[in-house]
Amino acid sequence: MFLEYYKLAEQPFGVTPDSRFLYLGPKHREALASLVYGTESNRGFLALIAMPGMGKTSLLYHYLSYLRDKARTAFIFRTDCDSREFIRHLLIDLGIDVAGMDLPAMHDSLNRLLTEEMRAGRRFVLVIDEAQNLDEKVLESVRLLSNFETPWMKLMQIVLAGQPQLADRLASPSMAQLRQRVSMIIRIDPFTNQEVNAYIDHRLWVAGCDKPVLFTVGARKLIAEHSEGIPRNINNLCFNAMSLACALKRKAIDRDIVLDVIADLDLEPLREQKIVVQKPQQKPQVLSTSFSLTPKRKSVSGGWLPKLALISAVLLAVGLFFFNVDRVASRSSASPSNITAMAAAPPAATASAPVVVSEVSLMPQDAPSPKTEPISQEVRVQPGQTLYQISVEKFGRYDHNVLQELQILNPGLDNPNHIHSGQTIRVPAALANSTETQRAAQQAPNAASAEAGKQ
Repeated sequence: MFLEYYKLAEQPFGVTPDSRFLYLGPKHREALASLVYGTESNRGFLALIAMPGMGKTSLLYHYLSYLRDKARTAFIFRTDCDSREFIRHLLIDLGIDVAGMDLPAMHDSLNRLLTEEMRAGRRFVLVIDEAQNLDEKVLESVRLLSNFETPWMKLMQIVLAGQPQLADRLASPSMAQLRQRVSMIIRIDPFTNQEVNAYIDHRLWVAGCDKPVLFTVGARKLIAEHSEGIPRNINNLCFNAMSLACALKRKAIDRDIVLDVIADLDLEPLREQKIVVQKPQQKPQVLSTSFSLTPKRKSVSGGWLPKLALISAVLLAVGLFFFNVDRVASRSSASPSNITAMAAAPPAATASAPVVVSEVSLMPQDAPSPKTEPISQEVRVQPGQTLYQISVEKFGRYDHNVLQELQILNPGLDNPNHIHSGQTIRVPAALANSTETQRAAQQAPNAASAEAGKQ
């Protein structure tokens, strides 16, 4: 899109490992020199390890291009396979028909090819890219390939190229034999800020750009910081910055454009936010003297049953209180009647009459205190006796009040008209005593008259 706008011959920041755009800075030149030296020294196994995006594949293509006229080479990049498929990919890359071959037959074909190359005076170099993905069994098969040798030289040179995970695989105890055969470990480190500037200028120059100041100093500094010196990141930032500047009709790419590109390439806002649910911490309960308005749930046995028992006790106490008040009132009403009865006695009485009157008048005073007097007494029903007869005999009357008191003292007395012989009935003791007192008061004048008649 921007090639015509910036007058470029081709895309300067492509994503393919084009060896023409390979920037051989100090680190890449050192890595390439180590590969060439290890191969010419017939060291057997070499390992090239670098972070993703550092240009390993581009460097390997450049290395293979250097060996084109000096050795027979094979390049394997499909590493998600088993041992049989790995050998099959190798022979296919060498141009050998593997149709109908089993694993031993493929090893024989490879051995014959290596012998032919040795007799022709050529080395054989196998380059395995993305070697960190190889299974341990496949790595063991690769190790066994190094056994193709003569007493004086190796028939095959093997380069294992991969990401830092390859170093972890080689360092594992199960890979000790392969690790011992790797004679050189070659690394490629990220670019410095100065190398980032040189990398951008190199790729623009290869693409035909005649304006090396297309990226301003501020833009280059931002690109170096956010790319972390990794060529693939530099390519992405530069490509998007040129595309945005072209859309805005800007000839120079400054810091603001790079900032917009960095914000567009930021993946953090697009990542799924993980919500961590924290477990509630149990805090110790603090006793407070303040009252809480929040209702608290209680168990059935600890809720209304105690309240019901308390209310029942209060009601019973109130009932007993009024009952005692009633009893005292009835006793108080009995005394005036006695005095009235005595006052109505005739004056012409015998000497014994004052004694009788004195006894009758002293009866209420000699009676027990209401506090020590029993509340009720028991009466056993005689054969043929009715509740009416008992009431008249004990109280001198049978009315609604008497019946109500009897039912209070005898909760099981549902039907007053049906009582049986031998049944025990509780009667109010105070009411019985009061009735007997009234009877005595009524009989006193009669007794006095009878004594007077005898005189």
